[in-house]
Amino acid sequence: MGASIVYKRASSDDELQQILEIQKRNFKVNLSEEDQQLEGFITVHHSFETLKKMNTSCAHIIAKDGNTVAGYALAMLPSFREEFPVLVPMFETADELLKGRKYIVMGQVCIDRPYRKQGIFRGLYGFYREELKDEFDCLFTEVASSNIRSLEAHKSVGFKVLKTQTSDGVSWELINWEWREEC
Repeated sequence: MGASIVYKRASSDDELQQILEIQKRNFKVNLSEEDQQLEGFITVHHSFETLKKMNTSCAHIIAKDGNTVAGYALAMLPSFREEFPVLVPMFETADELLKGRKYIVMGQVCIDRPYRKQGIFRGLYGFYREELKDEFDCLFTEVASSNIRSLEAHKSVGFKVLKTQTSDGVSWELINWEWREEC
């Protein structure tokens, strides 16, 4: 594992189904407190239909080991804000903080457990930037403040915290990765 990882844009229903399987295994409510602290977690569930619609608009970034999806970073255009009511406050804040900028939201990132600690997180983001930097000024997302592992991993790639906000009783770090020198 690891040596044969290929980064690409998601292009098949099978790849999208594998993303959903990884998502289910790493959804916060399916993990123990200890696993949440040690391994991180995800907080938003996507239906196949929504995931496919998002992929058609801007294909997701995936890491593959042969035919197996090892990890993913979802691409979410701001036009999808209404699909996820829980994300509306994040989009409103992004519009305010990044006024006049063309941004894309990293909808969710997750590496399947057997593939962790092999540089795939960094590889996904490097490929994400190479694929989309000519189209967008920056990549914006939010991470639950309690998800220390994820927050530190994002900072190590180049994300900076722009603001902390609470939505529905959950504290979120709103983070941004600048892709243009002049920004």
